[in-house]
Amino acid sequence: MFPSTPRTNPLRDDSISLLTRGYGFGARLWERTRTGAQAVPLRLLGREALLVRGAEAVELFYDERQIARHGAMPAIVQQTLFGTGSVHSLDGAEHRHRKATFLDVAYEDDQVARLTPLLEREWQHEIEAWLSGGRRSAYDAAVGAFGRASMRWAGLPGTPEARTRWSARLAQIVDGFGVPYSPEYLLAAVNRAWSDRHARRLVEAVRAGTLEPGEGTALDEWARHRDPEGELLPAKLAGIELQNSIRPMIAVARFVAFAAKALHDHPEWRERIAEEATERGTSTGGPLAVAFAQEVRRTAPFVPMLPGWARHDVEIDGRELPAGGRVLLDILGTDTDDASWNRASEFDPERFVGVDDYEAISTFIPHGGGDPAGGHRCPGEKLAIAGLAAAVTALSDPRLAILDDGLDVDRRRLPTKPSSGGRVRAAGAPSRCPFH
Repeated sequence: MFPSTPRTNPLRDDSISLLTRGYGFGARLWERTRTGAQAVPLRLLGREALLVRGAEAVELFYDERQIARHGAMPAIVQQTLFGTGSVHSLDGAEHRHRKATFLDVAYEDDQVARLTPLLEREWQHEIEAWLSGGRRSAYDAAVGAFGRASMRWAGLPGTPEARTRWSARLAQIVDGFGVPYSPEYLLAAVNRAWSDRHARRLVEAVRAGTLEPGEGTALDEWARHRDPEGELLPAKLAGIELQNSIRPMIAVARFVAFAAKALHDHPEWRERIAEEATERGTSTGGPLAVAFAQEVRRTAPFVPMLPGWARHDVEIDGRELPAGGRVLLDILGTDTDDASWNRASEFDPERFVGVDDYEAISTFIPHGGGDPAGGHRCPGEKLAIAGLAAAVTALSDPRLAILDDGLDVDRRRLPTKPSSGGRVRAAGAPSRCPFH
């Protein structure tokens, strides 16, 4: 119904600017309007739109009476990153029904508790590899560690090597979906097809009784999930949702690269987190590491914005948008909004020390906002925080060094990360000769 909405806004189309400016797109638009504005009009793909930020914007965007998500995500993103027919494209009762399984799989505290020791084991493996002369970046190490841990947690079969290879494919899908003008996007499409086929076969094996995952694991839940009419999901779609239960964890590797940069730039926090880990005798769950991870999530460019359709005429901050127009929630702009955060531009993990209920902070939305049960907030956010905090602790190990070079960030590319991924070596290890 929305494509028939009249195009009456005289603004120039900003679609090309989104591709060329990347994470600077939102900032450029805010420069068009008054200081402190929470909404700015634009034209996207030939249609009227509003870019919005702040607490009121979050409340609007996640109100299903006003904003619809179905069909709002560009097809090249939906099909490549999330998969056709995934929960991200649903609204209303159908969305809540599918989302309930995600909550069972990822949001419950016992699921986080199951993943935590797996994360600790995998990060210890990566630390030992670095101490033995390994040269993987923080990003590459995180892709492997998160992938192996989350696949075991999800009940998937396979050797560590096989899990690492599939993790690399899933990470490349995340890396390539936002650059449709490049060969990386084509590779992402190839990896999506391979992953869909592999995940479908796992689901079919469970249904045939030839594979028995642990009860309550993601593979078990999605293989047996039924739609509101009581029918099993098509095996391919169940496999897509299985991937949506593990791929977001692997995507957190991009935050790990930013965490490496932040730890390099704030060595006092490396020392504090290392001391905390020594005192606690574990590399997971440290309050300082969690606070540091939260500040990385707040400040690092990750998801730039999320789209929705206005179900009817809406107004916010004095700006009006007719029914059928696009509403774009500025994720990074909200996480770093001067009107929402004290010293918003400063990197200060202290702001999260002692903060347990991060979901109550309406303008803290690196994994989406609203209610995880009834809305579109990512149910795997607790897993992401646990994983990132474990990585922060591992990278704070005083036996390791985070190198100076390769920490620059191309903010025009979507998604982005420090160019090197964060080079990590054993402390005191000699630099490699540039000619070898």
